[in-house]
Amino acid sequence: MKAFFPAVISALLLLLFLTACSDTPQPSATPKAKPAEPVTGLTAMYQMFNMGRQWAPDVQVLRVRSLRLAEVESRGGKSGAWEATFVSASRASARTYTYSVVEAPGNLHQGVFAGLAESYSGPRGQERPFPIIVVRTDTDKAYEIAMQKGDYYAKEHPKMPISFLLELTPRHTDPVWRVVWGDSVATSGFSILIDSATGEYVQALR
Repeated sequence: MKAFFPAVISALLLLLFLTACSDTPQPSATPKAKPAEPVTGLTAMYQMFNMGRQWAPDVQVLRVRSLRLAEVESRGGKSGAWEATFVSASRASARTYTYSVVEAPGNLHQGVFAGLAESYSGPRGQERPFPIIVVRTDTDKAYEIAMQKGDYYAKEHPKMPISFLLELTPRHTDPVWRVVWGDSVATSGFSILIDSATGEYVQALR
């Protein structure tokens, strides 16, 4: 009978110890950060425009183009970085902004980054400034139309990168998205123009 009580006490102490261990909070695993996602041209353009309007309330768009990043895959009319040039008549200046979803080489910073202002006295070459409100078709839609109209070329060049350029020239009433097969207009052998105001197919260029 005497040996019974020490055994019971030992069992109770062991039970209390195990209970305390099981109640000890376990460190939670740190959630993994989601990878950065590419964005459409209009998404990036309005981010840059909002900062540009702080520089000059009368800013208009002169040019918008996509920038390819090794860190973020471009797909479906979306890119990891974009560049926009705005002009201000009141300041007689032009200023280029970039928008990137990550920090990247080439002086690309996450978010909006403003470049230096340059003098601007009016149209240079074919490009004409235009108000941002006329652009109602985004690049994901322009990409969709371009892939339909240029399906034969896309099938022949499935791995060729696709880039975007938005501009207004005297040849068109509205600014157009130029969907370019290749890294730039200068090196491309094929591109399709989409009216950014109406979303209509304009033409294919070789």
